[in-house]
Amino acid sequence: MSAVASDALFDAIAEGAARESTLWAEALLGPATREPLPVFSPLLSEPRFALGIETIYEGYLLHYGRARLFAPADDDIALLLGDALLAHGLVRIAETGSTTAVGDVAALLSLCAQARADGLDGDGAAWAATAALLGRGGLDAARSSLRDERDHGPLERLARATAGDAPVDVALAAHAARLV
Repeated sequence: MSAVASDALFDAIAEGAARESTLWAEALLGPATREPLPVFSPLLSEPRFALGIETIYEGYLLHYGRARLFAPADDDIALLLGDALLAHGLVRIAETGSTTAVGDVAALLSLCAQARADGLDGDGAAWAATAALLGRGGLDAARSSLRDERDHGPLERLARATAGDAPVDVALAAHAARLV
């Protein structure tokens, strides 16, 4: 993804949130302090999903990590803003017309919530594999390994086989750096 495309993507996330609520506008970091780094959208095989994935991921970071565009005043606002961004991202994925992609994202969020609640590693691998295969299917067995056996290896291997080792390494390192 080019820097211009990346900037436009993050501007769309920030501007959409700011238009929706003064609370979200107040939580928005200034342009100089934002970190508009795409994490999982570079793994996508279809760019049409990029805005949805990065919007959902920004919401996820508000729940579990350090957001790139927002610094809410308190945990309650962070939770609400995170929920709003998750919902907006799902709408953006749904607008592509891919019901498989919507199902993939719903399964990702459920799986990650379970893993985080259980104190397990593996959410990065789940994000990477979902992004790499978004809307194409083929994730069920690897998801089951994380959910049932607490093994994120199949998800990571699937991501690497689909998107390549170097892009997955970059995404997983960026993700790890953003978690709290």
